[in-house]
Amino acid sequence: MGDQLLVGVNGAGGRMGQRVAVLVYQDQDLKLGAALESDNSPVLGKDAGEVAGIGPIGVEIQSELTDRVDVIIDFSLPAGLMKVAGICAERQIPLVAATTGLTPEQRNEVLTASQTTPLILAPNMSLAVNLMMKLVREAAHSLKNSPGGVDVEVIERHHRFKEDAPSGTALHFGEIIADEMGQTEHIHGRHGRPGPRPTCEIGYHALRTGDNVGEHTIVFGMMGETIDLTVRGHTRDSYVYGALAAAKYLATQGAGLYTMADVLGLN
Repeated sequence: MGDQLLVGVNGAGGRMGQRVAVLVYQDQDLKLGAALESDNSPVLGKDAGEVAGIGPIGVEIQSELTDRVDVIIDFSLPAGLMKVAGICAERQIPLVAATTGLTPEQRNEVLTASQTTPLILAPNMSLAVNLMMKLVREAAHSLKNSPGGVDVEVIERHHRFKEDAPSGTALHFGEIIADEMGQTEHIHGRHGRPGPRPTCEIGYHALRTGDNVGEHTIVFGMMGETIDLTVRGHTRDSYVYGALAAAKYLATQGAGLYTMADVLGLN
């Protein structure tokens, strides 16, 4: 590895992949070494910098990895991640996998790459969100034996174009809370006359408004007081900055499965 870390981006023609190219270009410690896209992508053969709006940088978008890279950041689709995970496993290239929407079978297959190379597969790359996950876990652990009981609600906001609800991040927050507090019911919205709220449930509420890039609030409601923990994303660059931090971290690690908590030094 030279003075600069050579980064490959998988999904270079997508909105997030383009931002990876831009922010890698702006980081003096990094250099874009490869840009990958699917076989039928309309941007194949084009300069990744021109596609991203920063002008030519001498990196052609290709469907196969032919150049040496020190780490790959994936913001693509499940099929694209599956393909690049196999390449990374074979060539022992560290992989930051930011693609979501994997089936359990796809997730397990991607995870096998960690047997031969460093891997991070995270539901959310934001550094603030991952710090929030630790804070939520600590709050849930501390409040689980509250004498009056604790009601937990998860409220998330995203842009009008988001296709899934609740968000994967919201569901992950719920998993963290249930792991600490033992809730067994996960309720998605309420209507009609559901009756008194039982403490064994976590309620999820998904708002879809405008161009909101992501906002999550965890409400711990007790008798006489409430704690609201909120994290807001202002631009999608927050996810890319987290992925770049993860790439720098993985480049110095041995084969294995790592988390964003490792990147942040929270473990």
